[in-house]
Amino acid sequence: MSMELVLISGMSGSGKSVALHALEDAGYYCVDNLPPELLQAFVELKLSQSNDKVAIAMDARSAQGLPQLPEQLERLCSALGIRPHLIFLDASTSTLIRRFSETRRRHPLSPGFKVAERQALVQDIEKERELLGALRDQSTVIDTSDLKSAQLQSYIKQAIQAPESQMTLMFQSFGFKHRMPTDSDYVFDVRMLPNPHYEKDLRPLTGLDEPVASYLRNLPEVQQMQQDIQQFLERWLPLLAEDHRSYVTIGIGCTGGQHRSVYLVEALAKHFEKTWPTVRRHRSLDFHGHFMQVSQQFLTAPVAG
Repeated sequence: MSMELVLISGMSGSGKSVALHALEDAGYYCVDNLPPELLQAFVELKLSQSNDKVAIAMDARSAQGLPQLPEQLERLCSALGIRPHLIFLDASTSTLIRRFSETRRRHPLSPGFKVAERQALVQDIEKERELLGALRDQSTVIDTSDLKSAQLQSYIKQAIQAPESQMTLMFQSFGFKHRMPTDSDYVFDVRMLPNPHYEKDLRPLTGLDEPVASYLRNLPEVQQMQQDIQQFLERWLPLLAEDHRSYVTIGIGCTGGQHRSVYLVEALAKHFEKTWPTVRRHRSLDFHGHFMQVSQQFLTAPVAG
C-alpha cells in the first residue's frame, strides 16, 4: 500500500497549526510534534491501519532528535519506498517577534519558563534557524510573513498537488514596497521596466488583465527581460533537477507587485509549464483573492487554520 506523506516543519510561530488544519481538511491524518526517532515506526503503524494520507509536524520542540531526521527520511525511503513531501514554513524575524509578543507564548528554545525579552527572543529565533537549516534546504519553503490564515491554507492545499516525481517550479510575483519574500531561490528585479501604473487607463488593472498584458507584451524591454530570464532558467534547471531538487521558487519583483511582475510570472509560467510542473503565485494580489494556480496537465488527482 502506498502513502502520501507530508512533513510540515518550520520556524516556531510560522503557522504550522494552520497548515495542519488545511491538511486535515484535505483528508490527511495529522499529528503534531512527533519525535523524529518515532517517524518510521509511526508510518509503519499508519500503513498497517490503511491510512494512505498522513501529515506530520516536526519543529524545534523535538530539538534533540532533529539531527537524526535526514537519516530517518533516508531509511523511510529505502525501507518503505516512501519519500515525504517536505514543506517548511518560514517568516521574517520581525514577524516572528510580533507574533510571540501578541500571543505571549514562550519560544520552545527559551531556557526559562517566562516569555523572553526581545533580545533573548531574537537569539532563540536565530538558534532555531541554524538548527532547522538543513531541513529547510530540502523542503518546499513558504514565507508566511504577510499571509492571512486563509491564504496559507490555500497555499498548502495547492502545494501538495504538485507531483513529487518531478521538480516543480514556483513563479511568484511580489512588490518590493511590501517586502521581498524569503522563500525565493532566485529573485529578478524588474522595476527598471516601463510601469503601467503611470498609464491612467491601466493603473487600476493588474498584469492578469489583457490591456496591461498587451501593453507590456509589445515593449522591447519587457520582451528582452523575459528572454533573459528564460535563457537563465533553461540553462540551469536541468542541473537543479539532477541535484534532486523537488521545488524551485523564482521571484519576480516590481514596485507594487501589481503589473509588471504579475505579467512576467504569467508569461514565464506559460512558457515553462510545457516542460515542468508549474505553480503561479501573486503575493500582492493574493490579498484581493487571487490565489495561486497549478498547471493542470501535471496533476494526477485533485486535493481538497
